[in-house]
Amino acid sequence: MSYKTVLITGGAGFIGSHVVRLFVKKYPRTKIINYDSLTYAGNLNNLKDIQDKKNYFFERGDITDYKRVKDVFIKYNIDAVIHLAAESHVDRSIEDPFAFAKTNVLGTLTLLQVAKDFWGCSLSNKDIISKNHRFYHISTDEVYGSLKLDKSLFVEGSKYDPHSPYSASKASSDHFVRAFHDTFGLPVVVTNCSNNYGPYQFPEKLIPLVIYNIENKKPLPIYGKGLNVRDWLFVEDHAKAIDLVFYKGKISHTYNIGGFNEWRNIDLVKLIIKIVDKKLGRKKGESNKLITYVADRAGHDMRYAIDSTKIRKELGWKPEFTFEEGIEKTIDWYLANKEWVKDVTSGEYKKYYKKMYSNRK
Repeated sequence: MSYKTVLITGGAGFIGSHVVRLFVKKYPRTKIINYDSLTYAGNLNNLKDIQDKKNYFFERGDITDYKRVKDVFIKYNIDAVIHLAAESHVDRSIEDPFAFAKTNVLGTLTLLQVAKDFWGCSLSNKDIISKNHRFYHISTDEVYGSLKLDKSLFVEGSKYDPHSPYSASKASSDHFVRAFHDTFGLPVVVTNCSNNYGPYQFPEKLIPLVIYNIENKKPLPIYGKGLNVRDWLFVEDHAKAIDLVFYKGKISHTYNIGGFNEWRNIDLVKLIIKIVDKKLGRKKGESNKLITYVADRAGHDMRYAIDSTKIRKELGWKPEFTFEEGIEKTIDWYLANKEWVKDVTSGEYKKYYKKMYSNRK
């Protein structure tokens, strides 16, 4: 199966930029269209190394803008969609749940409607459409809710039990995707992934925030007692899983993507302290004094952990990076790219976009 044009939403963001880079380099005969609204977490500097490739195209736009999305479909004759664009920070969703409902729910619905109409989907021709098109929706393990501190894992059939406005908005978008398959025959596939980490992640997230704060001797805020558990996956391994699912995943199926790599927040922070202090030539454990326990977040899930057996058995995927390799690579990248961190934390990069797109919506 091959596609002439692939639309990747949110391609200037953290995970999206890694996916765009992989697809542009791996499939030189496929037009890769990066559609991104360039909000605070969208940064074209993430893609400087491939911005001049002949098969790469950037279109700025909001996924809730039906006309804009439709125009892009028409302009490039879009064959397939990889939908990554989303508001994704839980704290921000608590402060402004409407923004998450708009982008994650209405934005996804807009893309689904445009794709359905443009491809002419119906239940009567779903087999033909499936041979030529695909709508791939990337979701999160947070839609499943919270696990106990035991050996249980989220599987593809786990019931949905979202506890934050963010996870509720993603759960809703998942339901719309599957409903468009069942009602209109839209050829969809869904993946739910565990926590990602790696280069180009906006420094509001735990790992880059901790690295930055250690380097600058700022407090390391830890919710509650730091006992919440997360399953961590290196972003480049996630991008390769997305590639496999996009081309080889079965229509209407869900695949869970995880690293079988669980860490308590406090243990992860202490590990990062150990590595960063050593790289900065500081005394062992010097930055432990920066750890600051703060009031727990509302609706804070205790544990997430993904069972990725299905994608491993059916598609042959497995993480290429061990956690030790991935976290070392991540820390090295942030310490070596201080200008990137400075630009995104100060908002300096937005000035370039404002000038570049001053005459566009």
